Amino acid sequence: MSKSYGWAGNILRVNLTTGIITKEPTFKYKDFIGGMGIGYKVIFDEVPAGTKAFDEANKIVFAVGPLTGSGAPSSSRTNITSLFPSNPYNAVGDSHMGGNFAAQLKYAGYDAIIIEGKSNRPVWLKIDNDKVSLESATNVWGKGIKDTTAQLGAIMGKEASIAAIGQAGENMVNLSVIMNGLSHSAGGHGGVLGSKMLKAIGVKGTNAVNIAGKGRELLKLNNYMMKDLIGANNQHVVPSTPQPWSEFHHKGSRWTAREGLTWGAAEGGPIETGIAAAGDVNKVGYRTMKATFDLGPSAEKYTVRMGGCQSCPIRCMSQLKVPKLQDYGLSPYVANTCMGYFSPQRVMFKGNKDIEEKGDGKMFAAVIGASLADDYGVWCNYGLIGTDLKHGYESGIFKKVLPEDEYKSIPWNLLEEKDPAFLIDFYRRIAYKEGELSHLGDGAYWVAKRWDFGDDYWNNPKYGLWSRLGFPKHHSNETNGQVGSLISCMFNRDAQSHTLVNLVGSGLPIEIQKEVVAEIVGSPDGIDPPLNYSPMNEYKAKLAKWAIVKNCLHDSLTLCNWMWPMTVSPHKSRNYRGDLALESKFMTVVTGENYTEESLDLAAERVFTLHRALTVKNMNTINMREEHDGMTDWVFDKDPDIKAFTPGTDKMDREDMQVALTMFYKEMGWDEKTGAPTKETLNRLGMADVAVELERLNLLPA
Repeated sequence: MSKSYGWAGNILRVNLTTGIITKEPTFKYKDFIGGMGIGYKVIFDEVPAGTKAFDEANKIVFAVGPLTGSGAPSSSRTNITSLFPSNPYNAVGDSHMGGNFAAQLKYAGYDAIIIEGKSNRPVWLKIDNDKVSLESATNVWGKGIKDTTAQLGAIMGKEASIAAIGQAGENMVNLSVIMNGLSHSAGGHGGVLGSKMLKAIGVKGTNAVNIAGKGRELLKLNNYMMKDLIGANNQHVVPSTPQPWSEFHHKGSRWTAREGLTWGAAEGGPIETGIAAAGDVNKVGYRTMKATFDLGPSAEKYTVRMGGCQSCPIRCMSQLKVPKLQDYGLSPYVANTCMGYFSPQRVMFKGNKDIEEKGDGKMFAAVIGASLADDYGVWCNYGLIGTDLKHGYESGIFKKVLPEDEYKSIPWNLLEEKDPAFLIDFYRRIAYKEGELSHLGDGAYWVAKRWDFGDDYWNNPKYGLWSRLGFPKHHSNETNGQVGSLISCMFNRDAQSHTLVNLVGSGLPIEIQKEVVAEIVGSPDGIDPPLNYSPMNEYKAKLAKWAIVKNCLHDSLTLCNWMWPMTVSPHKSRNYRGDLALESKFMTVVTGENYTEESLDLAAERVFTLHRALTVKNMNTINMREEHDGMTDWVFDKDPDIKAFTPGTDKMDREDMQVALTMFYKEMGWDEKTGAPTKETLNRLGMADVAVELERLNLLPA
């Protein structure tokens, strides 16, 4: 067997029905790179049309890419692919987690794990290099993610990474997570593991990822990225406050480091973030103080440090010690970022009372809710679980659909009193499927169908329901109008695509952003000033394609799309330009094969088109325009006294968005009427077998 560079070269296949574990070569998936690409190909080839997420015939794929474990920055991402239970068609979806799991999987010698079948008893998968076994999970079944991680970690050793489900996953709650490292979660697939009676996967590896190039070549690329290109979290490249080293600043930037801002609860005493100027590679980890960015100034004194994922210099995971949490029966230690903290605040839609000092209520609701949700393994559907609670309560629907005894047993008084103790009751009901209220864990589409939520739910701009498929806006029309809207229409859940929003939110003036976009798509007209949108044009379609293709590239390599690509730089000396060929430079050094930006983008286009083909197969229709790519009415009807393309609104125009879809389909080589991949395009991308299968199912456009 020849030596493999970048890729580990092996995929584990675990049949839970028979207990048989086998290895197979990664090579046959190489055209799909890794990660997301492997996941889509396995699901397309092996999961029959009509299968549902919790059926035994469904499979779930944990996959990483050739750059994971190589030393490339921000590369410890695990892409999890399976049918998505909260989607009405149970169409394919991805969830992603950071942490150490991805790197450990590579060090153990594997690029992916394919889980199939269903166990007749609770089990967990133990991977210790080439020693792989299914072990009894009866001792941890019924326990939360924290206890499970502790017990299995004690068996495998502190170097191991444990990816586990909590009670929500065991009970096949649609909105449930798979989590490693106690805070790095992949939302939406926990119930798939629960349906298969697989409690956890523990992995420990001591091998190396082979690098084809010389070590100094890889080190040179790392130094170049760290010194000249990388910014703060979400690749924001200007500070949030005026600082002497920077020409620009922007209050929304995640480059929050400044004099006087500290990790207030750091071991040994407070540590000041200070001025973490561009080019100072030893201060990169101080740039993003996510605790105060997410939770407000009250969080500063509780911040122990900023943590993050293996190989990532950007520390975006707030680690706090909040002694008061013990009064709620919780550990004083909590770690999370972004929606993990924002979601509980949405559940507390009546507001948050102060707990220890003025203004700290928001922080306490966030850390209490995050601690509970993470242990139970409850996912928020990008915040919609709180929105659905709010609508059901304030509309009076709950009084109609909940049994009277159940309604009275819910501590609504705590919610009204803005007491975060309400969250203790709320998350328990969801995780254990206690009563009718627990159907909030089914997801927005199923909730609306079950409880007859009407147009006042779907079309409320404050709720932000993007699609009737049951997912919310996520960097959508508010992110460069039609471009963000197109991105949000293309997936089977919230898009999780940060390529575009990282540029729009970089902090750089629109004039520089336009110059950058012109270099990418051929015209500055691909991007508009915020809330000052122009009608659709071909360059916006090109930019949408570019953004999605880069997203799929990163989820296949596997790199963090919250940081990559390096579209812009914090350095004026570079005219704020990044390096969009950096992925190919790393791939060439790591694998020893000659990659270019264009060749990688073509491979990622193949991955994205396969996603589209798989969605056509899952939904059993080619009419993607009408049945998949639609938006809810609020996108077009908000601000009723203002016309679309008026400065100050992100309102879209119906006819213009149909033009946008047509232009985007054309860019992708899809059928311009239906939005389905054509036989010609599938063949061009080397997927003749996919075309044959769709033709067999009568799912190719005429």
